[in-house]
Amino acid sequence: MYNLGAALEKARVRVGLVGTGYAAKFRVEALLRDEQSRSHLVAVVGHSPEKTESFAKEYQIEVLSSWQQLVEREDIDLVVICTINRDHGAIARAALTNGKHVIVEYPLSLDVIEAEELIALAKAQQKLLHVEHLELLGGLHQALKKNLAKIGEVFYVRYSTINPQNPAPRKWTYNHELFGFPLMGALSRLHRLTDLFGKVFTVNCHQRYWEIEPEYYQTCFCTSELSFDSGLLAQVVYGKGESIWRSERKFEVHGEKGGLIFDGDTGTFIQPGETTSIEVGPRRGLFAKDTSMVLDHLFDGTPLYVTPEESLYTLKVADAAQRAAQTGLTMFMKDI
Repeated sequence: MYNLGAALEKARVRVGLVGTGYAAKFRVEALLRDEQSRSHLVAVVGHSPEKTESFAKEYQIEVLSSWQQLVEREDIDLVVICTINRDHGAIARAALTNGKHVIVEYPLSLDVIEAEELIALAKAQQKLLHVEHLELLGGLHQALKKNLAKIGEVFYVRYSTINPQNPAPRKWTYNHELFGFPLMGALSRLHRLTDLFGKVFTVNCHQRYWEIEPEYYQTCFCTSELSFDSGLLAQVVYGKGESIWRSERKFEVHGEKGGLIFDGDTGTFIQPGETTSIEVGPRRGLFAKDTSMVLDHLFDGTPLYVTPEESLYTLKVADAAQRAAQTGLTMFMKDI
């Protein structure tokens, strides 16, 4: 259990927020709805002054001019980072250096070495560093775990998430520098696999952008092939934007005794002569579940569902995929 000093005595952890978007809104509402009222929202920093003022007014918190100012505040115990991927590492480092606990949306950093340094810093400071991976808490992943043993030894997995958007939004998720390499920015696509199937042996990857300006792209398509130490072969497909014409969210797992097929929110168990539906829980309420687990961990020392080291390993796999895409070569994880 972490020592929060006066905040722990009052059963309130004082929270500063970086970001005002989708994730920030859900995180704030989860903190406010905590049944034990263990948090107090202090301040927020956002990119757009008007949006930040509106956000702060809605939740009755103070607006600060920069994240540097926020992490130095003595009346903040926990910094929640819900902003562009590029800045995750810098904000987390500053927050930890200033003695704050940290919640950060994946990825922890777009740089593997920086991510390693942040984990070491959190340990040295004896502060929480929680890299959120909501995909592990969702109905699809839980159904996968529950039914995986039914199909025996797994030999092939395909995971595809394709999102057509026409016109493509001119926002940070379509910006090379702000979002990062596709499988780093969308790290959950790989993290599902490493959580389920363990260590990766080799990584191949190919990716392409369609763009009319250097900073923002209109379409991104990325496909990666992983071989695991177990012998499992996996293919991950990620695409978004204007030049993609049909959406897909599909996870297929093929084993010696049967297969598990999840298409959207529908699950199916296939075996010789029989097909059975699988119940898939909802994707709603995951921020609340994650937030509650973080507060339980801070105040009661209960374990979290994911460690920063596990997220770091997947980040290394994503880094290998980026190197493979850049060089056209197969990357061996033992060399990473």
